[in-house]
Amino acid sequence: MTPREVLALVREKDVKAVDLRFMDFPGLWKHVTQPAEMLTEETFEDGVGFDGSGLRGWQKINEADMLIVPQPDTLFLDPFTREITLSIICNIQVPSTREDYSKDPRNVARKAVYYMKQTGFADTAHFGPALEFFLFDDVKFDQTAHSAFYYVDSGEGVWNSGRDERPNLGYKIPHRQGYFPCPPADALYDLRTEMMLAMSQCGMTVESHHHEKASGGQCAIDIRYDELVPMADNVLKYKYVVKNVARRHGKTATFMPKPLFDDYGSGMNVHTSLWKNGANLFAGSGYSGLSDLGRYAIGGILKHAPALCAITNPTTNSYKRLVPGFEAPTSLAYSQRNRSAAIRIPVYSSRPKSRRIEYRLPDGSANPYLAFSAILMAMLDGIRHKTDPGEPLDKDIYDLPPEELKDLPRTPATLDEALSSLERDHEFLLQGGVFTEDVIETWVKFKRDEEVAAIRVRPHPYEFALYYDS
Repeated sequence: MTPREVLALVREKDVKAVDLRFMDFPGLWKHVTQPAEMLTEETFEDGVGFDGSGLRGWQKINEADMLIVPQPDTLFLDPFTREITLSIICNIQVPSTREDYSKDPRNVARKAVYYMKQTGFADTAHFGPALEFFLFDDVKFDQTAHSAFYYVDSGEGVWNSGRDERPNLGYKIPHRQGYFPCPPADALYDLRTEMMLAMSQCGMTVESHHHEKASGGQCAIDIRYDELVPMADNVLKYKYVVKNVARRHGKTATFMPKPLFDDYGSGMNVHTSLWKNGANLFAGSGYSGLSDLGRYAIGGILKHAPALCAITNPTTNSYKRLVPGFEAPTSLAYSQRNRSAAIRIPVYSSRPKSRRIEYRLPDGSANPYLAFSAILMAMLDGIRHKTDPGEPLDKDIYDLPPEELKDLPRTPATLDEALSSLERDHEFLLQGGVFTEDVIETWVKFKRDEEVAAIRVRPHPYEFALYYDS
């Protein structure tokens, strides 16, 4: 769509406001809103100024001026605003040079796609993330010098089986038994359907929705795969829709990887494949129908997985999900159909166009632009160096004896460990200027200072249960 066509749409739909959206460095959507009459063809060229020093990990106050540049092919009508509002996703530029800003996550993703095409290996990267989330009825948390707590609640949580609800009608979902129940046990069916319809209004193709495995309101809505940048755009729209439909019904949504102890966490399993001239490059005659190029892509991901975790699993809470026994992988292996491996080759169809790999480590706290870009760069590095992923592991990794597990490379145990891996291993991300040293350095410093160190120095409530009488 051209800027002139956008303006025609504004008139046709009687749009009252235009909402300009962009992504901050750690991974939250930001916005600024203008009256519809302020949007002109020049806006798409000149951009709109804002203070870049007010955003986490971005500009210093003496270099604060930045530009939001709307992209006309990204627009959608916001289904949640009282007045008719057109939302447009934007890129960020430096006004003095009009260069794309190196720390704009969407710019990193665009550069990753350009670099892929320059290598000649592929012209299209498809990404299909499967996001999981929780819907809670109540959430409270606080941290002070002398206290710390969190509390979440869900009407369908098994812990409410004995609550006086006047009347309590039962149908609470047991821990780890929430996969695919029908209503009334699945009390969130109508909310997910409303979310599905709102996602369709925002231009996404929804394939299905269902209750997920955990008690306490874990859900998933599956959307159709797309190319890297529009798919990352869609992840942001997905999260926006889920959170706002939940809020509309007096509930709260979270993509936090592990909000409940001793139950399943929420992941963002990433299905991906590389294509060229309309042909799926991952389809072949090797193991599980993979090509050599597909195996090399797996090799690249497994080789760089510890460093990737700093970007695809970017919170301290992420590593409370990556523990044995809860279907999240902890060993860096690949296998067909095996959900305990870091990389699974799904076997739902024998058709070549369906051949893909599923990277099961990432979670929904990731910045999708950076996460998808880093995964793509790891695959391209594996292809360039013809990295052999080794033999597949078709066993249940959770049940392997210690002698078989000891030589398997494992995921980092903490965010700090993942950040150290990224510091040691990020040359593959710098190829083609996709990620830059200042992006890596800023990411590591921000995560260490604002998250790792903040958690390290605070007493944990469970420490009182362990140590108070010591």
